[in-house]
Amino acid sequence: MNKIALITGATSGIGRATAEKLAGNGFDLIITGRRPERLEALAGSLGEQGTKIAPLCFDIRRPEEVKQAVASLEGNWRNIDVLVNNAGLAVGISPVQDGLIEDWERMIDTNLKGLLYITRAVAPLMTARRTGHIVNIASIAGKEVYPGGNVYCATKHAVDALSKAMRTDLLAHNIRVTNIAPGMVETEFSVVRYKGDAEAAANVYKGLTPLSGEDIADAILFAVTRPPHVCLNDMVIMPTAQANSRDVKREAEKG
Repeated sequence: MNKIALITGATSGIGRATAEKLAGNGFDLIITGRRPERLEALAGSLGEQGTKIAPLCFDIRRPEEVKQAVASLEGNWRNIDVLVNNAGLAVGISPVQDGLIEDWERMIDTNLKGLLYITRAVAPLMTARRTGHIVNIASIAGKEVYPGGNVYCATKHAVDALSKAMRTDLLAHNIRVTNIAPGMVETEFSVVRYKGDAEAAANVYKGLTPLSGEDIADAILFAVTRPPHVCLNDMVIMPTAQANSRDVKREAEKG
């Protein structure tokens, strides 16, 4: 019987790449997201390849929706082997004294509270079976801070801390927890951060080769397919052109 993975934020970027990677390696998938049309398209695409898919459309920021979505799973779908806490975003680049409270709340509600809501719903299903693996997608922003990162960095520092806490709390139940902290990954991330400004988003990756969603999906697959006695607690993954959150080597444009 195939293992089952639940992936949040599965309709784009790292989440979509992870869904495709795990589907191609024998996992059945519970995919979640807020955009029904994208969720249905992904479910159809993966289903055509023979993967069993259970799509759940809900807003991870709303605890009752999360609870109801997980409660709606029936039969073997409740035997979740892997939870990939991928849903997250950055909004805005203002210094803290100029920050917009609505941007702060959106990041805190998604990156931190949403991760907690879905983990609270799924972890008991794992502890009851004494098996499971939780993968939290953090960020280099959870290891360092940088100008304009303030609240986003704070949420990802919290994810980093929660990963350590989960590993401790769930140790007695044989649950593995992996924290993955990517550097620059070219997805919709910067478009969202710059609120639809495609030019500003493109400049983030100008003159370098960033990571792709597929690169992070490879790391997730590696982590969740280790032997049962092996847990990769923490992975920091950077493009070759990026040393840390601020030091980036960009090639000059050729004329």
